[in-house]
Amino acid sequence: MNGGGIVPVMSFALNIEHLNKSFGSHAAVKDLSLSVERGEIFGLLGPNGAGKSTTINMICGVSRIDSGTVSVFGHDSQKHCQHARRLTGVMHQEVVTDAFFTIDKALKMHPGFFGVKSDPDWRQLLIERLDLSEHLHKPMNYLSGGMKRRFMLAKALIHKPRLLILDEPTAGVDIELRHTIWSFIREINQHDTTILLTTHYLEEAEQMCRRIAIMNSGQLIALDTTQALLNHLDTRQITLILDQPLNTVPHWLSVRSATLSPDGRQITVALTADETVCAFLQQCHTHALPVLDLETTSPNLEEVFLHLTRGDNSGEVLS
Repeated sequence: MNGGGIVPVMSFALNIEHLNKSFGSHAAVKDLSLSVERGEIFGLLGPNGAGKSTTINMICGVSRIDSGTVSVFGHDSQKHCQHARRLTGVMHQEVVTDAFFTIDKALKMHPGFFGVKSDPDWRQLLIERLDLSEHLHKPMNYLSGGMKRRFMLAKALIHKPRLLILDEPTAGVDIELRHTIWSFIREINQHDTTILLTTHYLEEAEQMCRRIAIMNSGQLIALDTTQALLNHLDTRQITLILDQPLNTVPHWLSVRSATLSPDGRQITVALTADETVCAFLQQCHTHALPVLDLETTSPNLEEVFLHLTRGDNSGEVLS
């Protein structure tokens, strides 16, 4: 049933336009607009207090929208809230469990909250893949922190949402569980589930997300592909491993703020924006610098994130 002749526009899994939310005099989200394409893993990043969790709460209907619109697969979250909620699964940052129920009972009940018929085969798949079998009949208060995280992911997926929102899904879990969660998330994504991720583990976002939005103080300050954001900083560095140790940095490199390692065998210097490694090595040859080997490094997402959220950008959205 389409619910009153609603014909959703399916261009985006999630479309946010001019979203605003204030708590008293504090503007938590300010004129936020972004779209998440169907089937992608999209990162929503920002420091604490940036407005990420408030945005997620408005998407899933937990928090009232002051102004603006949120659409999930074309369904307006305010006008067609039942459709939007049914298509959305959320794993919240806070460990929220059904304290009075066992895992088994909670997973059997939860699809009904969305008007979805329980699917025993799907429930069993989630139980097996997330290693919940041995804990099915335990009350929530008896579960470890990691096991609660597994349950919360299973609960977010139990009604087969097409948009899965993960708010800090691996916060406080060990490395093994982190790999288990991300392996399963990649598998879910390959079966056409769109993922919206927030995380403070920026290496995760760099590896997982095709596109990333960065918020700061409630505003969108960057939105682009992960690679384009990494290319934003021209901070490539080259480290020269020398055949013979030096006592001081040669003058032609010292004027470029190059540094010399304590043993005198490595010099590190930043490359300019348009400078190639080959061109730099030609300069080394011209100055008879005894280079044995070299290493190059490029900026990572953490450096880009800090550059933008510390206010070093111009104030315009980087895109």
